[in-house]
Amino acid sequence: MQRASTRLPQALLALRITVFLVMFVWTINKFVDPGHASAVFANFYFLGGIGSPVFMVLGAVELVIILLFLAGIAKLWSYGLVLVLHAVSTLSSWQQYLNPYDGANILFFAAWPMLGACFALFWLRDHDTLLTLGGTSSSDS
Repeated sequence: MQRASTRLPQALLALRITVFLVMFVWTINKFVDPGHASAVFANFYFLGGIGSPVFMVLGAVELVIILLFLAGIAKLWSYGLVLVLHAVSTLSSWQQYLNPYDGANILFFAAWPMLGACFALFWLRDHDTLLTLGGTSSSDS
């Protein structure tokens, strides 16, 4: 049986990879379907009329952040920004949580465990050492 000291980094790696996968799909959507991204920003963030070039820039910035996150580089900042990005996304959907059985709103609840995973990764970033390039976050501060 594996010791807890080896299981924790493995569990954190699994969380980091799966959170990255979700964030990666959302990020690529800004390039592939900027019209959808525009509709999401108008509906959930009340920021309508944003054009495709803005989403290309936002997507590029977000891509850099999540690649740093995946590589475990600048953990304080990259893990923190992933947590903030996902928290904003989760909390902006508050109306869907009030009517969970209306249409596909029940799918929005999947954001909560991912938010927990983002928090766990941020909180335990010094222990997330498996397949990282950035060392511990103490050196990031």
